[in-house]
Amino acid sequence: MSLLGIDLGGTKAAFALFDDGGNLLQKDTYLLGKRKGSEVGSLITSNITRHLHAQDKSDPVKSVGISVPGISHSRQGTVWAPNIGEWENYPLLKEAKSVSGDIPVTIDSDRACSILGELWKGNAQGCLDAIFITVGTGIGAGILTSGEILRGASDIAGAVGWMGMKKPFLEKFRSCGCFEYYASGTGITRLAAEEAREVKGYKGVLSPENNKDYSCNDVFAAYEDGDPVAVRAINQVVFYWGMASANLVSIFNPEKVIFGGGVFGPARPLIPLIRKEAENWAQPVSMKGVSFEASSLSGDAALIGAGCLALRKVKEKKQF
Repeated sequence: MSLLGIDLGGTKAAFALFDDGGNLLQKDTYLLGKRKGSEVGSLITSNITRHLHAQDKSDPVKSVGISVPGISHSRQGTVWAPNIGEWENYPLLKEAKSVSGDIPVTIDSDRACSILGELWKGNAQGCLDAIFITVGTGIGAGILTSGEILRGASDIAGAVGWMGMKKPFLEKFRSCGCFEYYASGTGITRLAAEEAREVKGYKGVLSPENNKDYSCNDVFAAYEDGDPVAVRAINQVVFYWGMASANLVSIFNPEKVIFGGGVFGPARPLIPLIRKEAENWAQPVSMKGVSFEASSLSGDAALIGAGCLALRKVKEKKQF
């Protein structure tokens, strides 16, 4: 039996085949480029069709799981993905089922899929209570509590990018939330640009006078070189990550907080500093009992979690 996992991100889509033990059999990645709306939908459906047609008849695909970067409305089968154009209420489930036939399709948020991936094959194996903080284009948290994924009344639980981290409220927080505005991958470049404008006489690599669009990775490289603007920006981000982690530890009392997404990557060495900051804010008994770790899944937590979604659907069907 094979399982098809799909991880749709803000800039790319990954497709992978797994066996029922979670072993990766095949993986393909496509950049979204300027695709939006139905163009992104077509990329997904065409690849589902391709995998179903190419499958080994002795080892057929039995289920499809899809991770999406936003909200998966489970009752309606629609998706809201703010970083993909024209995906405010996209009918992804209907489109995917139109090509999958009798093969079931399950969709969930990337944050839920990320903690599922860690639970299946990563650092949350054996845990009943764990949190995966994913930091990339946006910020979200997959929350495992008493062995179940927390989804909330409207499938929005874990949208921690909207955490209020400072006052007063500013209009610029409205589209993504205060925490995400400053501490996501795009937030880090935004914060570094703000700092570069505020430091008098700054002529470093992040200076607006260079007329260069720099990335989050450039900010981390400048931080490693001791650039004063990058150091100021990253120190602020560590503060935000630490405070947010402390809030989650105090509310959910997890065994582990796992950091992943594209930013952790270069931010991986900062986890001890994040923990130190969190210790200032968190409920102390809960804080002493929690481990802060980087994801062990090399950026594939949501993709592996999508495969786990597919497996869970197969097991669910076998129960009836």
